[in-house]
Amino acid sequence: MSNPITGLGALGTIGGLPKLPSLSPTPADSSEGFGGVLKNALSQVNELGGASEQQIGSLLQGGNADMSNVMIAIEKADVAFQLMMQVRNKIVNAYQDIEKMQF
Repeated sequence: MSNPITGLGALGTIGGLPKLPSLSPTPADSSEGFGGVLKNALSQVNELGGASEQQIGSLLQGGNADMSNVMIAIEKADVAFQLMMQVRNKIVNAYQDIEKMQF
């Protein structure tokens, strides 16, 4: 019996949409360490936010922006921001746990 999940493919490319930013290091980031990975992820979140703002501005000015593409850009930026906030919360919790340790 085959596993039905293996036939689904990459969830990040459903409908031809690009993947959201990941926090896993790429070969270029591996020399920078954890701080470099976070910096890269933050810049990707900023890029998504800027792209959505640009599309909103184009739509409001009567440009040729499609409403569905604008909504997709907004949702991608929102999901990326929520992911960034969850990672931030985990880092703060880990720091607080380390702070409570007694040596």
